Amino acid sequence: MTEGAGFSRVERRAASGLSAVFACRMLGLFMVLPVLSVYADAMPGATPLLIGLALGVYGLMQGLLQVPFGILSDRLGRKPVITAGLLIFIIGSVIAALADDIVMLVVGRALQGGGAVAAAVMALAADLSRERNRTVMMAILGGTIGLAFMLSLVLGPVLAGIGGLGLVFWVAAGLGALAIVVLQAWVPAVSSSSEQLATDDRAVSVLAIAKHPELWRLDVGVFVLHAMMTAVFIGAPLALRDAGVAGADQWQVFLPAVFGAVLVMLPLVYAAERKGLLRGVFLLSITGLGVVPFIFGSVQSVWALGFALAVFFGLFSALEAMMPSRVSKVAQPAHKGTALGLYASSQFFGAFVGGAVGGLLYGAGGALWLYGGCTVLAAVWWGVACGMSSAPPAVNRAAASNGGSV
Repeated sequence: MTEGAGFSRVERRAASGLSAVFACRMLGLFMVLPVLSVYADAMPGATPLLIGLALGVYGLMQGLLQVPFGILSDRLGRKPVITAGLLIFIIGSVIAALADDIVMLVVGRALQGGGAVAAAVMALAADLSRERNRTVMMAILGGTIGLAFMLSLVLGPVLAGIGGLGLVFWVAAGLGALAIVVLQAWVPAVSSSSEQLATDDRAVSVLAIAKHPELWRLDVGVFVLHAMMTAVFIGAPLALRDAGVAGADQWQVFLPAVFGAVLVMLPLVYAAERKGLLRGVFLLSITGLGVVPFIFGSVQSVWALGFALAVFFGLFSALEAMMPSRVSKVAQPAHKGTALGLYASSQFFGAFVGGAVGGLLYGAGGALWLYGGCTVLAAVWWGVACGMSSAPPAVNRAAASNGGSV
């Protein structure tokens, strides 16, 4: 890569190609969220717990397998491991598309999550970018996840309205295949020496990464964020149904909510990244995430539900875009891959816990218990985030001076 200003040609191809890979894969996972609880509720054997597992079990598999996939990508190469993970995702999508009962759906969703390549993709992005451009690269990937999430809120209900839940999973399988094509045909290769360096660094940095105060706060944050997101999608589609909006028509609520979410997200990201107000934006966003879910359980107005969804999605997308960039800024250059692997594992464990525990809470006490649990999680996160810094370089220098650098 040349050392000129801005992104080099390799970096531009890496950013566009890996963003497309992320977008295809995350669309395949997220499209299910706004429709699964409504359609799965009618499947044989469905219970609130099993519906919650169907929503969140992919997160358990992702969380368990992120680090093993990352280690394999160090030893076997990034592209082969990412390709294998995408193939597992495709197989899981096909099984879920063919599911005729809730248990088979849970199995398909588990296999969808079995292709745990998020950390390997982010490591490949780090391999293909210079240090000074790496934060921007990670911010692009994080923003892609947020945009894929918002797009999925519209695509999921539209596709389900055309061909039911099965069509959503068939499209997810197709997106997985498209991601493989983009990965192989467009994303540049990386030298084996860079990958071996990542292996050596990973072996000595896991414990330090786990104990680093800033990174630990981010890991807790992304765990809570995805737990809340999965839990909300147990109750919100059912709330819309109870308000008179059928599952196939819920895109008419999600579409304006997506536009509203952009209006919420952009000022927050701008204030955090350009104005140096990161800590304040985090605390404000966490507060909103703790308050908004109660609207889902306390009103039956479609307009009020749509407003609540717009605010929730906007806050979620802003945090989803900012946090990977924050990890990249805080971690020392040699240890970014390990830090991102632990971050990704925390993210997906959160999705599993949100689905499983959210299903239990909804079955035991309805929407009040479900959203009360979300508020408790947000309060815990708020307390953890109070100690965060808005100046990553200073954090790194301070950590280095007391032996806590990662």
